[in-house]
Amino acid sequence: MRAIVTVIGRDQVGIIAAVCALLSEHKVNVLDISQTILQEYFTMIMLVDASQSDLPFAQLSAALEQAGKERDLVIHAQREDIFNAMHRI
Repeated sequence: MRAIVTVIGRDQVGIIAAVCALLSEHKVNVLDISQTILQEYFTMIMLVDASQSDLPFAQLSAALEQAGKERDLVIHAQREDIFNAMHRI
């Protein structure tokens, strides 16, 4: 199952490393990643494969959100099919 992970917050050292480490810890593979800095704000969107994850998707999503709160970031994970349905015109 593929998912979209978004990360937004003030730029700081180690954001990508922290998010990727958490995903790797739960056997989630990063398929594609795009990140940029908009003035002092960090933004990232990732396409991941969570089909081998050792956590149910709801728990993985909650773990990402909690990790974001700990770093003053907003992290959301959404199934790719739901993301696509929401952004279809």
